[in-house]
Amino acid sequence: MFNKILIANRGEIACRVIKTARRMGIRTVAVYSEADARALHVQMADEAVCIGPAPAAQSYISIERVMDAVRRTGAEAVHPGYGFLSENPRFAAALAEAGVAFIGPPTSAVEAMGDKITSKRIAAEAGVNTVPGHMGLIADADEAVRIASGIGYPVMIKASAGGGGKGMRIAWSDAEAREGFQASKNEAAASFGDDRIFIEKFVDQPRHIEIQVLADRHGNTVYLHERECSIQRRNQKVVEEAPSPFLDAATRKAMGEQACALARAVGYESAGTVEFIVDGDRNFYFLEMNTRLQVEHPVTELITGIDLVEQMIRVAAGEPLPFRQEEIALNGWAVESRLYAEDPYRRFLPSTGRLTRYRPPAEGRQGDTVVRNDTGVQEGGEISRFYDPMIAKLCTWAPTREGAIDAMAEALDGFEVEGIGHNLPFLSAVMAHPRFREGRLTTAFIAEEWPEGFAGVELPAPELRRVAAAAVAMHRVAEIRRARLSGRLDHHERHVGRDWVVQLQGERIPVSILAEPGAADVTFLGGTTLRVEGPWAPGQSLARLTVDGRPLVLKVEAATGGFRLRTRGADLRVRVMTPREAELAALMPVKLPPDTSKSLLCPMPGLLVRLLVAEGEEVEEGQALATVEAMKMENTLKAERRARVQAIRAREGETLAVDQVILEFA
Repeated sequence: MFNKILIANRGEIACRVIKTARRMGIRTVAVYSEADARALHVQMADEAVCIGPAPAAQSYISIERVMDAVRRTGAEAVHPGYGFLSENPRFAAALAEAGVAFIGPPTSAVEAMGDKITSKRIAAEAGVNTVPGHMGLIADADEAVRIASGIGYPVMIKASAGGGGKGMRIAWSDAEAREGFQASKNEAAASFGDDRIFIEKFVDQPRHIEIQVLADRHGNTVYLHERECSIQRRNQKVVEEAPSPFLDAATRKAMGEQACALARAVGYESAGTVEFIVDGDRNFYFLEMNTRLQVEHPVTELITGIDLVEQMIRVAAGEPLPFRQEEIALNGWAVESRLYAEDPYRRFLPSTGRLTRYRPPAEGRQGDTVVRNDTGVQEGGEISRFYDPMIAKLCTWAPTREGAIDAMAEALDGFEVEGIGHNLPFLSAVMAHPRFREGRLTTAFIAEEWPEGFAGVELPAPELRRVAAAAVAMHRVAEIRRARLSGRLDHHERHVGRDWVVQLQGERIPVSILAEPGAADVTFLGGTTLRVEGPWAPGQSLARLTVDGRPLVLKVEAATGGFRLRTRGADLRVRVMTPREAELAALMPVKLPPDTSKSLLCPMPGLLVRLLVAEGEEVEEGQALATVEAMKMENTLKAERRARVQAIRAREGETLAVDQVILEFA
């Protein structure tokens, strides 16, 4: 077994590998860019080496710099994580030449399966169904348009060396094929140092289901069941689960056996994933093989009890797999939610800044459920524009799918993140969505259910009443604190009123409250009474209460006349008023938002890569105006209406802030 391994990665996956290596008694080396000098993975490792400036091309994907760190530290093996150099055959070859073990597949398998064009050809030769497409390299945008037209729209434009949703576009027309080809090529070059592109038919209404495989150098190959990864946005997975709610035992077995056959065909060793698209009749088609650990591997670990990182290390050290296919059980259900530094209210555009508060829910078993959080950040850390926006993977396990989803909803409510935009509200909305809970999924789920973008969650009336009851009970506690009372009301103490009006989600709800230490009964018009129980004190940012006999977790911020309360994806500004205050508040005029229709504002922090118009130019609705790059993704900003460019307020190469003016229109 190895004495020391180097992790050629950053963030949560580096921390994840360090945890397993530490448990196995193996020393670890972290590498880091100048931007990551204080990162969590650097603090966790036994040694750390700076390998260059913030841009990944000058640090994390520089083979020379990583190899120099390997030589300087005497690491015997390297775990590449995912992304960066994980599927780069030149890196694997450089390690082999240096006599250092690569904790991954052989170079030949990386070359065969890491390249999507080659992998599809091999899969077809092995008798695996593949999606129709053009597997040759594409020279330019004109050729891309010709090929796409020949295949028939819609088509998927993909980077050959891609992964993680980078360098991928769906095109429904010649114009989108032309634009998508160039954008995919640029993203692929920036993310992988390889700008080769191919095109295949886009299968409408598909499910994305993948099979986890493990293989050793002694001829043993097994599959660890499947993961459902259909909840995606811009081809980037958002929510995953294992197993799939759609597959039956026969399809699962057929997919698993095909995945193993493909792995054996290329002499595969280590952990890998064979991805399929599955139609409504459970026909499945090979999509690609990822020759690395997948982001969503924790859900497989939770349903099988197998540590995939440990098995990768042991296989790389020459050990055989310690189990056979028939010994791999499928136990319970697991769900993973990816926490991204992005603003769901601005069409999920990246967000950067400092984590002024970062408090994940407690990990471990709680009754019949398990909570796990894989992360690479900590409170006070900086979210940089240079890297992927994912900052954590929250996972829950339960004996049933319903139980795992309920556990996830509660864990999301208790996950405190402040200082940046994040997608926690959206993840909560997914957990509550009837279609998700029923398992009726496709890769178009998000686009179909939120076609105009995410605008927040409106709580149904019963849940709104529970929040209103909690708010008035908390307000009463705050009133007593403000009056410096003991908390027990009697005729000697200042009387805190019983009658209140709670304003939230556009409603004014009259209530009365009768309190006792640690609990309160809140009565609504019509006579319905809800009991609120649980400790909460002013200044606490999380309230864990029981309302009407059921748990209610609220993120709490003090606000004028009440609170900002967040739960189940809803972000509520709550006012608690006396009846007279409510009467007067109803007479106040509504403040209108400022008019920004005559400006193009930068929707996220990023680099202005291209300006596509000039002052005085007439632009049409939908015309591309500028391209902003943030967190390795290019975002094209388009005109919302016909207009004339009056002034340009930013220049190419400039780093822009959120809402900074790029163009002004006449």
